[in-house]
Amino acid sequence: MSSKQKALTSKQQEELLEILKARFEKNQKRHKEVEWKHVEARLSANPEKLWSLNQMQETGGEPDVVGEDKDSGEIIFVDCSPESPIGRRGLCYDKQALDSRKEHKPEGSAVETAVSMGIELLTEDEYRDLQSLGEFDKKTSSWVKTPADIRKLGGALFCDYRYGKVFVYHNGAQSYYAVRGFRGRVKV
Repeated sequence: MSSKQKALTSKQQEELLEILKARFEKNQKRHKEVEWKHVEARLSANPEKLWSLNQMQETGGEPDVVGEDKDSGEIIFVDCSPESPIGRRGLCYDKQALDSRKEHKPEGSAVETAVSMGIELLTEDEYRDLQSLGEFDKKTSSWVKTPADIRKLGGALFCDYRYGKVFVYHNGAQSYYAVRGFRGRVKV
């Protein structure tokens, strides 16, 4: 499927819903107070979000429900793959960083890839919340949404999980590594 086509066929929708339901049922501790019928109803009412979830799935993110926005009733999906999604690694932070590289450019940037998928990078707080639901990024790291004041100075933030703790680091936004990707979220 081309990235310009932002709709799934009925068959693709069915297959994705089966995957999401199986993951939802297998990982109840991530969403104790959310019922699948509510998730399914939200997805049915917002089929364009299925396309974004499929993008997350196809790039190795293993999206799962991590909660519900109490104000809006929206269901929150986050990449729950054990390591940073393999199909989204080796990216610098954003387009500005990508454009600043004169040679050895990566294939893209985390921020622009997220936008093209219809998702958002996790914030540091959202990353920490995710880590309260399991242990993620024990061998990899993930870019997180970087505050404007840090980005203005050329930096960007990333996180990982080592020694039973979440660590937040800084790097030049133009840097990229085979073991650093990004985790995203989408509200439905």
